[in-house]
Amino acid sequence: MSRICPLTGKHPVSGNNRSHSLRATRRKWNVNLQKATIIVDGKPTTIRCSTKALRTLRKNQKNINAEAKAAAPTVQAEVAEPTTATAE
Repeated sequence: MSRICPLTGKHPVSGNNRSHSLRATRRKWNVNLQKATIIVDGKPTTIRCSTKALRTLRKNQKNINAEAKAAAPTVQAEVAEPTTATAE
């Protein structure tokens, strides 16, 4: 499993630890990924996302639900229309 948040794109960053004498040793700061269960298409789905993404999801939960309901008919209509590819 990679340590990348699928919602925000956050990934580990690297840098240096600095001691009192300013010696530099390499280190890595990982993303704080947490397991969360979200509802997608009416079904619970477990994802690993950053805590910042979780806060944003909780903050905008009502807006996301409203947008999903509003977008559902257009998404279904786009999927229902067949696309024809012409080969030359």
